[in-house]
Amino acid sequence: MRRLASEPRPDWLAKVEGEGLTYAVDRAEDGEQLPYWDESACYVLSEAEVDHLERVTDDLHAMAVEAAGRMVADPSVVERLGLPPGSGELLARSLDDPDEISLYGRFDLAWDGTGEPRLLEYNADTPAGLVEAAVCQWTWLEETHPDRDQWNMLHEHLVKRWGDLRSQGVDVVHFAVGQEEPTEDWVTVAYLRDTAQEASVQTLGVTVEDIGWHHDREVFLDPEDVEMRYCFAMYPTEWMLDSIFGQHLIAGRGTTRWIEPPWKLLLGSKALLPVLWDMFPGHPNLLPSYFDAPYAMRRYVTKPLFGWEGDGVEIHGEAIAESVPRSHTEGQQVVYQQYVDLPDFDGHHPVLGTWVIGGRAAGLGIRESRERITTTRARFVPHLMDTPRSSPDQVASWLADTDHR
Repeated sequence: MRRLASEPRPDWLAKVEGEGLTYAVDRAEDGEQLPYWDESACYVLSEAEVDHLERVTDDLHAMAVEAAGRMVADPSVVERLGLPPGSGELLARSLDDPDEISLYGRFDLAWDGTGEPRLLEYNADTPAGLVEAAVCQWTWLEETHPDRDQWNMLHEHLVKRWGDLRSQGVDVVHFAVGQEEPTEDWVTVAYLRDTAQEASVQTLGVTVEDIGWHHDREVFLDPEDVEMRYCFAMYPTEWMLDSIFGQHLIAGRGTTRWIEPPWKLLLGSKALLPVLWDMFPGHPNLLPSYFDAPYAMRRYVTKPLFGWEGDGVEIHGEAIAESVPRSHTEGQQVVYQQYVDLPDFDGHHPVLGTWVIGGRAAGLGIRESRERITTTRARFVPHLMDTPRSSPDQVASWLADTDHR
């Protein structure tokens, strides 16, 4: 794995904005322009490295699902999450329900191509960064390195996943996002609607704030009084449980199948990290993690249970200290995770985001930062493989062999 300088396309900004990446360049409060999409460099990985990342991602997802079973069986874990009363029973029912529908997630890994990738966290409930990973970096590859491949079958796997669901009767899906949520969430939902429509699934848009509850029929309705049988919500499940409708969800009322299902909240929380370490101590892809104290760790990170984009993360230890102020995570418990140095490519520190769709590894997106904590100031940098591009027949064969469960 290596980082290479790359000449940006002359019209790169217009192209990525046209693909939906309207936040390709952000502006700080002081007016400074902060490029988020950055094609002045790219990362190059070998086929063997991609194969290894794929295996590790599949293994980590299987371990995480197993850990969810441990978490719902341990009341102390659910209690730490600070969820409303009765939430533990809801999560247990959701995990045991074979009809629940899980779509996607993203692991964040620390790795430079040597040794073993180490799990930093699992964004399993409302992961963003999808458009840049699935669409923008693929277009970049086609226009700048048309003879090279990329670990990026995100679009194909999403369409296949929706197609599988369509064959199981999932024919109309509502897509919900919070009215005040970031532009990135709206763009992610718009792209996911496109992939569902490509699979002949009808889609309807709604804001979370406009979802209604019919007390007599005990169903969730959209603003047009259409019953919501299936709903993808780009909205944290813990927020939904704490909303005015949370009591209905917790009590199991209503017929709506939520995508992601409630149990994915467990994998999206940092509580997953110490549970995994307790279940698989010494696993080469995990970092020592604990609930109550750092114990013997000399360098460690504290992470709020429901933080994202580095919110509230603090690095502690010998000759190293860094932190991000809390905004959405005030009052939350933290977990203690062993600190691991991110790779250093001339002062650029990448985090590898490996995507899971329908329970299977499907692609890679890389964000890099000048800091040791990956925050909203991080940049998305495309990648390519040092091998020739796969033929359409190979892609079709891989899709046919994929068992989305």
